[in-house]
Amino acid sequence: MAAATEPGARAWLGGGSVRPSSPASSPVLGARGHARQGPGPGSERAGGRAPGPAAAGHSFRKVTLTKPTFCHLCSDFVWGLAGFLCDVCNFMSHEKCLKHVRTPCTGIAPSLVRVPVAHCFGPRGLYKRRFCSVCRKGLEAPALRCEVCELHVHPDCVPFACSDCRQCHQDGHQDHDTHHHHWREGNLPSGTRCEVCRKTCGSSDVPAGVRCEWCGVQAHAVCSTALAPECAFGRLRSMVLPPSCVRLLSRNFSKMHCFRIAEAVVPEPGDRDNGADGIATGVLGREALVAPESGKQTLKIFDGNDAIRRNQFRLVTVPRLARSQEVLEVALRAYCVIEDARDFELQALPLPSLSGDTQALGKTGLSGPVEEEGSRVSGPQESMPEAWVIRSLPRTQEVLKIYPAWLKVGVAYVSIRVTPQSTAQTVVLEVLPLFGRQVEGPESFQLVEVLMGSKQVQRTVLADEEPLLDRLRDIRQTSVRQVSQTRFYVTESRTVTPHVSLFVGGLPPGLSPQEYSHLLHEAMATKAAVVSVSHVYNSQGAVVLDVACFAEAERLFMLGRDTMVRGRPLSLLVLPDVLHMKLPPDCCPLLVFVNPKSGGLKGRDLLCSFRRLLNPHQVFELTNGGPLPGFHLFSQVPCFRVLVCGGDGTVGWVLGALEEIRHRLACPEPSVAILPLGTGNDLGRVLRWGAGYSGEDPFSVLVSVDEADAVLMDRWTILLDAQEASSTENSVVDTEPPKIVQMSNYCGIGIDAELSLDFHQAREEEPGKFTSRFHNKGVYVRVGLQKISHSRGLHRELRLQVEQQEVELPSIEGLIFINIPSWGSGADLWGSDSDPRFEKPRMDDGLLEVVGVTGVMHMGQVQGGLRSGIRIAQGSYFRVTLLKATPVQVDGEPWVQAPGHMIISAAGPKVHMLRKAKQRPRKVGTTRDARADTSSALEGDPK
Repeated sequence: MAAATEPGARAWLGGGSVRPSSPASSPVLGARGHARQGPGPGSERAGGRAPGPAAAGHSFRKVTLTKPTFCHLCSDFVWGLAGFLCDVCNFMSHEKCLKHVRTPCTGIAPSLVRVPVAHCFGPRGLYKRRFCSVCRKGLEAPALRCEVCELHVHPDCVPFACSDCRQCHQDGHQDHDTHHHHWREGNLPSGTRCEVCRKTCGSSDVPAGVRCEWCGVQAHAVCSTALAPECAFGRLRSMVLPPSCVRLLSRNFSKMHCFRIAEAVVPEPGDRDNGADGIATGVLGREALVAPESGKQTLKIFDGNDAIRRNQFRLVTVPRLARSQEVLEVALRAYCVIEDARDFELQALPLPSLSGDTQALGKTGLSGPVEEEGSRVSGPQESMPEAWVIRSLPRTQEVLKIYPAWLKVGVAYVSIRVTPQSTAQTVVLEVLPLFGRQVEGPESFQLVEVLMGSKQVQRTVLADEEPLLDRLRDIRQTSVRQVSQTRFYVTESRTVTPHVSLFVGGLPPGLSPQEYSHLLHEAMATKAAVVSVSHVYNSQGAVVLDVACFAEAERLFMLGRDTMVRGRPLSLLVLPDVLHMKLPPDCCPLLVFVNPKSGGLKGRDLLCSFRRLLNPHQVFELTNGGPLPGFHLFSQVPCFRVLVCGGDGTVGWVLGALEEIRHRLACPEPSVAILPLGTGNDLGRVLRWGAGYSGEDPFSVLVSVDEADAVLMDRWTILLDAQEASSTENSVVDTEPPKIVQMSNYCGIGIDAELSLDFHQAREEEPGKFTSRFHNKGVYVRVGLQKISHSRGLHRELRLQVEQQEVELPSIEGLIFINIPSWGSGADLWGSDSDPRFEKPRMDDGLLEVVGVTGVMHMGQVQGGLRSGIRIAQGSYFRVTLLKATPVQVDGEPWVQAPGHMIISAAGPKVHMLRKAKQRPRKVGTTRDARADTSSALEGDPK
């Protein structure tokens, strides 16, 4: 019984168990469970074992390489007799580099995780020049990527991935105020420089080097130990929402729910295809199609009852004359089990019964203890069963690690010996003195079992009389690999007060809190004792529920996603609490809104990029609840900025929501930056953010936002008071209620709004075709050519008053009110010529410019820079009277407006926008920020 060192702080110091090397004649097994042929076909031959103890838990074996490969430590060629290969995780090293290996083996990586956090895997995609974090092989086929961290894995390697995602919030299980580096191995470009030694630490040929997923610092694995363990979040530290300032009790919610990530339908490894019968392909479906070499045979290996029930197996290839012990070692390596092979056996399938006596099953076992030493499994292939299951031999005692959870103690865990008499209560009594808590009564503590799955971390409180040895035996019966993914924590038996905030949108606007409560009770049968309405946004038809029961919160969340209220679907989001009092003084976090429907597929990729560069809690998808949930989450933050990723319509949507909720914000005037994803992007052009996003480095975008200058911009209110919505013969005239629209860029009446409306309708009919900015502009041109001979005489169909004075209109087809010096994808509609009748236009002067166009040909000449519009007026108050139903568009959002009045006037306070700073010439020899050097290559955009 001895105290252990801190695994998180010494993750690269070579800790972990040492497994005996396999005999020279045994086959070499990779972590993905098939007979490994080395870095290339026929590139290695079996050799002797590595000298000395295995470093960092690896099971190194010397191999003879017949073609060059690369060392995972120094990235240089390994050739001839100089290579050492780990049988479990395929780590390759020179003999001279063995003493410097600090990267842990896949088999011991779960034991080195400081705080278990599950991953959020998105849909499969192709990731060029990326390597699997489990088996360290290239991702040649469609693979999976975590939406929150830089983990890339093969689909069949997902069950073997550690639950070592970034800890982005406090969840009451193990909370820390200090934040450590979160190292991730490999996938660094070849030009990456080590932060410590300044030598190259990245490679495009092998997964070399490590990188902190928060601050972006990169280094050799051995050099990273020289860096301070605390992380300061790097260049983006002022924009990141610190995890210690975010609280979310997420007992019944997956990380996908917590981060508001759309759950993709990803088939589990080994799942049966629809309509298929017989045995499923298993975890290694692609290797199953490869016939074994002459003199070898392929076996199906299950690792326990759960694998048999799910029919999920791994395939291993062994020589026909392999010893039973060799076959067992190959099977254990296939499941990344690094324990002593003498503690296990192989049993043939089919088994008599999964619930039968394990001793009866052992009679058909294939293992060293059952057979005589040196015996061989011989005979034709038909004599050996096709499928085998790994079983653990009965044990009279075991050494178990007990972790202190959030207890303030000086060790990471203690190791104790567990016997048949050991129960959860006796273990607590034994470890409390080792943690220095012996003065406290054992009744104040409990033993918690934590299963660290890659997709979900499950916690179970053990009963005081639970026999631990039987518990471990049951876990091994279920899966021998599951023991390495299971931890036991001693925690205080304190009562955690449940608190979950659920945002509910899609409700009818204008109701009182009592009416909303009654409406939700009718729709979802909410329990008034544990559910209350904490915030009401009646103008937007949304409320925030405070739920004091985890089970009820999960029920409402799952039920609400399929619930309709008065014909409208509800949108439910799980929101954390931002502890604004704990924010650092210099912290001004960035609230990011992304419209994934804008810019083709770039919006979806940007969502993933910003979740990995920032805290995913500060990134919101606008198609999932709109901007309101983000502003509610940041309502108590004293200072924050906003980044809107989308077109001009998306920017107007966010600015409109900001205007409505401004009075509830502790920071009522946040500055807003734009990443243009739309077709026109006129506001983005004016603020120097460019004509449209074309794949720039997301990290550089965030740096530009941090360095941007604040400017003011006018906002305008348009009151639409239709006098006659529709009128036909012998029908009653219907009137539309007045409505208000906010405007930032421009408002068009007539021909330009008609073109925009035709484009909008075409996109609604076939949205899949409108994924390219170039294609969108082509559609605009085609629609314009169809209207080129159109003549309507708009000047006869409306009346214009400016500052209460009637203005006579020339012969025009379109009337446009402009607030910014960009229209129609960058055209200068007002022109640059001086005019003594009008002031020089500015976006913050409180004035709108009124311009007319004579038709489609005139609009084309304006966009080509050949002409400008017809200057009509300039003012701050306008009244337009429509005599007929006329197309109208505001900031690119078109509709047909019924006859009536339009009143345009200045809105409330001016909005604070962020204008991109002018590029300064970079001095020769200037060193870029470490994260800027590599973030582009690390995004892993699917191709």
